[in-house]
Amino acid sequence: MSLREIDTLLFSFVNKGLQNSIFDVSMPVITEKYYFIILVLTGWLIIKNKKAAIVPILLAVVSVALSDWISNTVKHLVERPRPCHTLETVRLLVGCGGSFSMPSNHAANASAIIFALSYQSKKWAQWLLLTVAALVGFSRIYVGVHYLSDVIVGALIGVVVSILVIYSYRWALLRYKSNPYSTVLLISLLSLSLFRIYYITQGTIDLSPDEAHYWEWSRRLDLSYYSKGPMIAYLIAFGTAIFGDNVFGIRIMAVVSSVLSSIFMYLLGRQLFDERTGVASAILMQIIPLYSAFGVLFTIDSPFIFFWMLSLYLFYRAVEQQSSSSALNTSELLPFRTSALIYWLLLGISIGLGLLTKYTMAFFYICGFLFLLASKQYRYLLLTRWPYISFILSLVVFSPVVVWNADHNWVTLRHTAGQAHISEQLSVVSSQWSKNFLEFLGSQVGIITPVIFILMIFALFKLKNEAKKLQQIAKDSENNPPSPPFNKGGKVGLTKRYNGDFLFWFSIPIIVFFMLKSLHGKVQANWALPGYATGFVAVSALFIGRWESVKKRVRWTIIVGAVLSLSTTVIAHSLPILKLPSNLDPSARIRGWKELGKEVSRLSDELSKEGPFFIFSDRYQVSSELAFYVKNHPVTYCVNLGRRMNQYDLWPGFNNLIHFNAVFVTIDIAQMPDAFITAFDRCEKKTFTVYTEGRKLRDYSIFTCYDFKGMQQKGITSY
Repeated sequence: MSLREIDTLLFSFVNKGLQNSIFDVSMPVITEKYYFIILVLTGWLIIKNKKAAIVPILLAVVSVALSDWISNTVKHLVERPRPCHTLETVRLLVGCGGSFSMPSNHAANASAIIFALSYQSKKWAQWLLLTVAALVGFSRIYVGVHYLSDVIVGALIGVVVSILVIYSYRWALLRYKSNPYSTVLLISLLSLSLFRIYYITQGTIDLSPDEAHYWEWSRRLDLSYYSKGPMIAYLIAFGTAIFGDNVFGIRIMAVVSSVLSSIFMYLLGRQLFDERTGVASAILMQIIPLYSAFGVLFTIDSPFIFFWMLSLYLFYRAVEQQSSSSALNTSELLPFRTSALIYWLLLGISIGLGLLTKYTMAFFYICGFLFLLASKQYRYLLLTRWPYISFILSLVVFSPVVVWNADHNWVTLRHTAGQAHISEQLSVVSSQWSKNFLEFLGSQVGIITPVIFILMIFALFKLKNEAKKLQQIAKDSENNPPSPPFNKGGKVGLTKRYNGDFLFWFSIPIIVFFMLKSLHGKVQANWALPGYATGFVAVSALFIGRWESVKKRVRWTIIVGAVLSLSTTVIAHSLPILKLPSNLDPSARIRGWKELGKEVSRLSDELSKEGPFFIFSDRYQVSSELAFYVKNHPVTYCVNLGRRMNQYDLWPGFNNLIHFNAVFVTIDIAQMPDAFITAFDRCEKKTFTVYTEGRKLRDYSIFTCYDFKGMQQKGITSY
């Protein structure tokens, strides 16, 4: 007898052999109301000892969240049908449910909650709680929705998860006593990462058009691409090589990039000021709406933030180490120290990788130069070779983009010029300057949140002013350090009194540049993204680092700002379930693509019976989404019916697919393009509307076309 047969036999024994009127009444109540029973037990624990109940309740919340997630994941991997779906003589006492059978989430969640609640409880209470867990598992078999093995595996998942959570709590408690700040950061990043992985795997939102397009790039790895460098494609290719061509495989690198960004933010803040400042800066970055979004969505800004933070840290350490080396011999203009050299070389590589990610990384050159030039204490470093070696090395790392562009008519340069509005007009200020400026300013306040934005700007100027005053005091004192600076103990470099300058010059120039740029043309909200990184450190250093001396009303302002940022971030993640009208829901553009993919897959299956076919659209966003969400990830194309150039124009087109049939998809209800009249024998149109929660997201026009004869596409009119 096989294990499956034994499982079925045991199921029948419980489901039918143990039938009695008491179980028929009590088991459905237990299986459907077990959370209420657990809530009663929890309330009883609180009444007995409020303080002692807090920890077990928190552990139970974490345990049930993790066990439910893990159980759901295992369910979709195993895909075992429930007995009430496959066995004919099941006594079904409750709804069968549409999910899979292995494991039982009820058993997993009940075991996780109860095992955690048993932590630090008395023995008789533990036995009572375990009895409840056993009854929940038994009820799932008796009512006919799970096999015994489903319940056993579910219970094991719940118990193991709960044990891990309890031991993690004990470990964190011990570590907190010796390293409180780093422990808080570690737990925060771990919790956020687990939440983001859960959020991604639950399929709450589809791939954004940009993510789908970058995934298309990863299927055709190259030295560079039309609008961006190749780093995003390489990282997606790495993620999907490990986890497969799915949403998680694409977005896992967003989670990793966000964690690494905060780690280097912490290291930078700690080096510039103190550990408290470092932790506050790293956590602040995680709760700011704009930065938090790139912990889930994997666009170029996710790795770009990481390379920017890494470069900031390496630049600081390079300057610090070289200044220390110079102090040993103040007459030496070309100091050499192995550690300094390593940091300068690593900095060059980091900036180069940042340039391969996003060309805005070039602002790092400008900010670093302005900082060294404006600082009397460190201006001498411009006379050393190492900053220039770092600069040259970054260009070497970036050189594949140059080589690729030289072979592709410099399309990236043409595209970037168009994005920057260089080709539109020579006037310094556009006719829409006030509208563009106010939109940009408003967007910056919105994505950073008003309170944090104002505090950040204030902190940057305040710390710079403090640095200026302290430098003047040092200059006037008898112990004025020579250039390069050093103190009596011989320790030199970027001392904390000068760090306000460092923060200022890596922030304000970027923000001011894009504000001025908005007078000339439209500036996207995320373009000034790197300018706020050191702003987080400034806010943390000025207010949180000096918390004990900060006035009470300022403390409350900081708290309100943090709560507002966190609330905005939470709301942004909750948009798909808030049921807002599509025109008021920013997340609407990244939902509905899966449904479109299913519909096109259905039409493709029908069309494939009549011969070979291809799929195309007139927008790269739609072509990319179809490539991902249509069954088997087909090669898709993007026809030029009068649009600007995109990456699809650099890949092989469909003009050689003569006599193929085709599926053409475009957004909105549209008429058949005139070019199709001669390109195909005939085309049949249907409209497809995507709804979510009863709300309309968007309309699509889908044309099924037959016998492709060739098409004369329009030439490139803009980049």
